[in-house]
Amino acid sequence: MRHKCRVSRLGRPADQRKALLRSLTTALLRNGQIKTTKAKAKAVRSEAERMITLAKDGSLAARRRALGYLYDKELVKALFEEVGERYRDRHGGYTRIVRTIRRRGDNAEMAIIELLDE
Repeated sequence: MRHKCRVSRLGRPADQRKALLRSLTTALLRNGQIKTTKAKAKAVRSEAERMITLAKDGSLAARRRALGYLYDKELVKALFEEVGERYRDRHGGYTRIVRTIRRRGDNAEMAIIELLDE
């Protein structure tokens, strides 16, 4: 049973799953959009929005939490400088998931997850 499970397991052990979500979140915040499977996009959405919320807070503790999660220190610096004015009036919902065609090899549902421009 998966009662009250927040994130799907994605067919990986916990350490590999956490590393995957960290790398996908880093890539999303660096590039603005990534193409991945629908399940991974739904899992990375909450992590990316958590990082953006930390950046909106802007405190030293929030910056240290973001540095502990994301792989790129320069990305964290840019995130904390830029996000303050970009998502100032927005209360959540910083990402959009758009479904695309299924992957050819295994027919997996694919999606593009992107940051909104506001």
